[in-house]
Amino acid sequence: MRFSDLKKKEVINVNDCRRLGFVGDVDLDMKTGCILAIIVAGPGCICGFLGHDKEYIIPYCNICQVGEDIILVDVKKKEVEEKCKF
Repeated sequence: MRFSDLKKKEVINVNDCRRLGFVGDVDLDMKTGCILAIIVAGPGCICGFLGHDKEYIIPYCNICQVGEDIILVDVKKKEVEEKCKF
């Protein structure tokens, strides 16, 4: 799978069925080449025009399944909010 294919996938939390957004970036371990986390751009400031207020950093171990259109993740609301950048 290419990174460009990964960026087209929407991320959904299986705990509350909430849409978190689309994959914006990945965190890689440069020594091993393994994905450590996916970074999802959160909701936009004003209808998405002025950038994003926060981003969600989701560890690779929290990814349940990668489908053709979506990525299912298992994260608690508190874990996601603690890792947000404002």
